[in-house]
Amino acid sequence: MKQIAYMARLSWRYLWSRPLAAALNLLLLSLGLATITLVVLAAAQLDQAFERDLKGIDLVVGAKGSPLQLILAGVFHIDTPTGNIPLQEVQALQQHPLVAQVIPLSLGDSHAGYRIVGTTPDYLAHYGATLDQGQLWQAPMEAVLGATVARDMARAGQGGAPLVGARFVGSHGLGGGGHAHGDQPYRVSGVLAPCGCVLDRLILTATESVWQVHESATATDKDDLQALQQEREVTVALLRYRTPLAAVTLPRYINAGTALQAAAPAIEVTRLLRLLGVGADVLRAMGGVLLAVAALSVFIALWNAVRERRADIAMLRMLGAPPGRVAGLLLCEALWLALLASSLGLLLGHGLAELLGRVLQAQGLLPVTGLRWLAAEAGVPLLAVAVATLAALAPALQAYRSDVADLLAQP
Repeated sequence: MKQIAYMARLSWRYLWSRPLAAALNLLLLSLGLATITLVVLAAAQLDQAFERDLKGIDLVVGAKGSPLQLILAGVFHIDTPTGNIPLQEVQALQQHPLVAQVIPLSLGDSHAGYRIVGTTPDYLAHYGATLDQGQLWQAPMEAVLGATVARDMARAGQGGAPLVGARFVGSHGLGGGGHAHGDQPYRVSGVLAPCGCVLDRLILTATESVWQVHESATATDKDDLQALQQEREVTVALLRYRTPLAAVTLPRYINAGTALQAAAPAIEVTRLLRLLGVGADVLRAMGGVLLAVAALSVFIALWNAVRERRADIAMLRMLGAPPGRVAGLLLCEALWLALLASSLGLLLGHGLAELLGRVLQAQGLLPVTGLRWLAAEAGVPLLAVAVATLAALAPALQAYRSDVADLLAQP
């Protein structure tokens, strides 16, 4: 143990005897590992978010347009919907023998960048959401806040007052900054406990609330209001099949026999992940290039170190150090570099993931955080050790084969 500790101390001093070269190698290796860490964190969390939010949704029905846009808007709430569909059409789908459940969603307004979604209690039950405070809406113009929405509203300056019972106004549009419906304020009836799903960043209310806000803002008289009530619409409907046979026949029936569009989440998300995978592959390639450059830089530094330390190597050999211990010094120097780069790379990768998550959260997109540690990250230190060891093999072999007489004969 004493010999190992001595080799570790000596290799540490050798490493920092050339501070600029050591810092450059450390920087290159850390950047490559940070890139790999960022890809691992982001890809794993996005996959989990997709799987969690899509669970139990067999089909999404909406207006004609892009199927992927329909999925992004109706399930993940990160895109604008393709339009509205008649309520009567949705009610007809509820009676279809192949449909087990229909959950209608009505979009169009937002508050502080968070979407107001008109729906039924079935939407909360679908994700297994529970209340942290208050109760579900009991009447139109009552709303339940998702956990993320409640947290940000509390930070925004509610003066420490409880959120339940507070009032807020929705604005037209899904991105904020639209016309505020000041004459139709919502009252907070409850706050959801965090569920780690899409509900965390939504404001949920009865579908009648969305109709009431827009009908009162659009109607010019009682006759106009009555006409609007007879032509009510929703934005999308989430369907669950009654039998596996529905997956074959129901989408075709909806797309060909009605004015609606049916999009299968599994198909569209697979297409989306394929597109995202291109970006992930590019980042992985960048990380691989950085690691390759770092390995080459470490190799050159250690190769030159063997030549510069001829006198030291000769002295160690004359003092009785076996060739394997001399070669071990170079390997230990590379392992020190791998250990430092692993720590810095993991910390930097998590920092970048947290920064990315905050940017996505500010835009109301999918949640990503750098505050999670994944089992797959255990491969990052192993990768660092492999790269550093590979770079040190040739210099270590050269040191192992060095002859004391030749070393002393050289000027």
